[in-house]
Amino acid sequence: MEISIRPGTAEDMEAVHLLIKALAEYERAPSEVVTTPSQLIEDGFGNHPKFECIVATQGDEIIGFALFYTSYSTWKGTCLYLEDLLVTESKRRTGAGSMLFEKVLSIAKERGAKRFEWQVLDWNEPAINFYKKYNADLDPEWINGKIFL
Repeated sequence: MEISIRPGTAEDMEAVHLLIKALAEYERAPSEVVTTPSQLIEDGFGNHPKFECIVATQGDEIIGFALFYTSYSTWKGTCLYLEDLLVTESKRRTGAGSMLFEKVLSIAKERGAKRFEWQVLDWNEPAINFYKKYNADLDPEWINGKIFL
């Protein structure tokens, strides 16, 4: 069955949230997910959307998603940040991940972004190998900083 990529809708956020929880499980941080489908709908489809989402579908089933947003670099200007990309485990190696990644990359190019960026855990070899296929610069020098509020 053919895989399609399309913009995510508010109605898709229940399925996307399940995929987000699956990603958190894989990344060994299931208790870190505090968003809800309702919050995703409000944040992504309300008056001031904070993110965009595309989904990979096969038939009526959502088998993957990519969530991204515009960021800004004082050195480069407009950038696009890929927050998360996931394809359900049973649908990996079908090309869905590449289709999602390439669609977000094309959106970045269409919008004139100067940089397309994301993070990958240093132990996630399958993801690292995936990004290396795109000749991605996986920079080991930067240390991530964050404060949870």
